[in-house]
Amino acid sequence: MKIFFSGIGGSGVSAIAGFMAEKGHAVFGSDRLFDARPAHPVRLRLQRNGVTIVPQDGSGIDRSFDLAVFSTAVEGSNPDMVSASTAGVPVKTRPEYLAGIVSAYRTIAVAGTSGKSTTSGLLAFLMQRLGLLPNFIGGGRVRQFRTQKNPGNYITGSSDYLVMEACESDGTIVDYEPQHTMILNLDLDHHSIEETARMFEVLSAKTGGTLHLNADDPNLRSCKGRDVRRFSIDQESGCRAEEIRYYPFQTVFSVHGCTFTLSLPGRHNLYNALAAISVLSALDVPLKEIAAVLPEFSGIERRFEIHLHDDRRLVIDDYAHNPHKIRSLMRTMQAIQDRICYIFQPHGFGPTRLMKDEYVAAFSAGLRDGDLLVLLPIYYAGGTAAKDISSDDIAAPVQASGRKAICVHERQDVFAHLEGYDVCVVFGARDDTLADVAEEIAERMRASSNASSVRQGPAWRRS
Repeated sequence: MKIFFSGIGGSGVSAIAGFMAEKGHAVFGSDRLFDARPAHPVRLRLQRNGVTIVPQDGSGIDRSFDLAVFSTAVEGSNPDMVSASTAGVPVKTRPEYLAGIVSAYRTIAVAGTSGKSTTSGLLAFLMQRLGLLPNFIGGGRVRQFRTQKNPGNYITGSSDYLVMEACESDGTIVDYEPQHTMILNLDLDHHSIEETARMFEVLSAKTGGTLHLNADDPNLRSCKGRDVRRFSIDQESGCRAEEIRYYPFQTVFSVHGCTFTLSLPGRHNLYNALAAISVLSALDVPLKEIAAVLPEFSGIERRFEIHLHDDRRLVIDDYAHNPHKIRSLMRTMQAIQDRICYIFQPHGFGPTRLMKDEYVAAFSAGLRDGDLLVLLPIYYAGGTAAKDISSDDIAAPVQASGRKAICVHERQDVFAHLEGYDVCVVFGARDDTLADVAEEIAERMRASSNASSVRQGPAWRRS
């Protein structure tokens, strides 16, 4: 097939485009991000994989295409959409197209309002290492899947297994009919908890095989399936973590007497690992074989990605963006250092409006006396969103709660507020350039190390 992907720069669309290119299809695409940044690394990797990138001005679509697939972020007035309509090219949204791919494989859907990218990447990695030869379409970029041609958000395997990230953001998750499903958690994100719960209930009912649920999450109790398996930390379940030891950069635990080491920190990542173990156990993989390869997984790009770690100073970039993720990130960081500078960029005016009160509650509860929250302007990726909220609407009530929070209006202003902080965390969704902010902080810390090399340390234990 000859397929055009509009909005190909997004993680979800680029994964499908790269996947289809590797499967032998002729793939073309456009993205306004690539128009603005021709040397964007995702563009270069797609091109190395044989994908043809054209301007997002409608000129790249003609009647020779079998199908045009559009990111849900692409407006109906976009020139690509107009050209596809004029040329009579069949059109699908990314989730509609993904639903068709799901039905063609023995699909394992990874759902939940937090942790989908890490868990789907972890499961695909483990299945690959265990010889199950899976296919994978994810939202995050697995570090160990990255090559010169692949950003890391997909792999093609020779089996009929497909591990895919099932995102509820646009509501089309209800169209998926996977063989197996895991639902990690349910909290406020793109929709209200009640609305997301209804979508998860539909997905559960449409799952043909095993359904894996977090037994510790009360919001998932309404989900029912044909063959329900549960994983947990607190409640009794068929896959419960015991003898848990949390370290700053890893977690050690046991399941049914088998010891596991996860090279990722925090309770939230333990849940992610338990979900993967639950699914693999349902596929009759012995626990000892899973335990042998679990420590090898090094994580997802922009998920607790370390830019500097020298036993005194630490700089981390993370994708945390909803209140649940932010609370998990802050709990993990509190085990590392007493004074932390958190640098957060809210993503999108609509999501910020929806989650403002929960953001305020999360920061007011999570910040300690020595911590500082620096808020960047809300990330705007284009479109017609009403710009009737700002980061100041988060900072002001956090300040009123007695915590230290400030807004900056230019990124360069961040660096004026970092003095006295050896640990910095940059976090927010969708904007890959936040990694550049983390790296610049790390570079500035390295540059100053010669002048201030004699200090007490380390501030935490390496594990």
